[in-house]
Amino acid sequence: MPGLRCGGGLPWLGIAAVVVLTGIVLTGMRRSNVTNIIIVTVTLAALGAFVVAGLPTLLDSGGAHMTPFFAAPNDGAVGDARGFLYATALMFVAYTGYGRIATLGEEVKDPSRTIPRAIVMTLIVSATLYMAVGIVAVGTVGAEALSAAAERDAAPLEVVARRFAIPGLPGVVAVGAITAMLGVLLNLILGLSRVLLAMGRRGDMPAATARLDAAGRTPYVAVVVIGVLIAGLAATGSVKTTWSFSAFTVLIYYAITNLAALRLTRAERLFSAAFSWAGLIGCLFLAFWVEWRIWLTGVALIAGGLVWHVLRRRAAGPGDGGSGV
Repeated sequence: MPGLRCGGGLPWLGIAAVVVLTGIVLTGMRRSNVTNIIIVTVTLAALGAFVVAGLPTLLDSGGAHMTPFFAAPNDGAVGDARGFLYATALMFVAYTGYGRIATLGEEVKDPSRTIPRAIVMTLIVSATLYMAVGIVAVGTVGAEALSAAAERDAAPLEVVARRFAIPGLPGVVAVGAITAMLGVLLNLILGLSRVLLAMGRRGDMPAATARLDAAGRTPYVAVVVIGVLIAGLAATGSVKTTWSFSAFTVLIYYAITNLAALRLTRAERLFSAAFSWAGLIGCLFLAFWVEWRIWLTGVALIAGGLVWHVLRRRAAGPGDGGSGV
């Protein structure tokens, strides 16, 4: 990923994907859910095929590529730690799908019961799948070969799959890589548009972002705004820039979420405040391991947002609580 760029017309393919998925989200939750189910099914099938196909090679190697599990300390230990934390920050984006569930509270039945269960189940399934894929990928080709593939290719698992000598498997894995990215994109549009809707209602963003369609179900202005912003990132043609900026913003977003959770009363909590403290500290810590240009830009945008918030509250006057409702 560090040097990966989309060449030629590939940025336009990314923009086209944003346009199509934004259009689907605008049609409502039913079609969005169907699309999400199809995307997730294809992705899971591809990753499952990769794990099953790689198990014989992993077993034949006797786990030789898994030792030593931790590299011995050397002169580059600090650099290795920095790279590990940077990768962890980038990886966080892949786990944020569960958080999108919480932003759909207005659109699910019995949210106080359904959402916590869905989040926990998603975390368990995702973590198990990631561990299985990681063990097979590293165990069959080794960490160095996998790292080299990640430097050169957008779909390093496809490179690993070529060593399994199973016809068609690399293509299946490549399709899975595409649908995995589409799944992240779809959930970003869904979740962030609902966040923008809430901010519009509170007056933290222009009131137009809180507008709903004729059926009163889809925040169409918020969806379009988020779609345009994501398309702008895709237009840069840089996977590194897009993913790094997404990692920083998502980590700050969840840091704020944990900070907000700390304001809940004991009666309102489902879990101990220790989880919120851990989430707040962990997210803030990881956020600043991306490139300094990325987090500096993010901090500038946050500062601009805070200035807007203060000016809006002063303009509203003491009689307006700033709810924006």
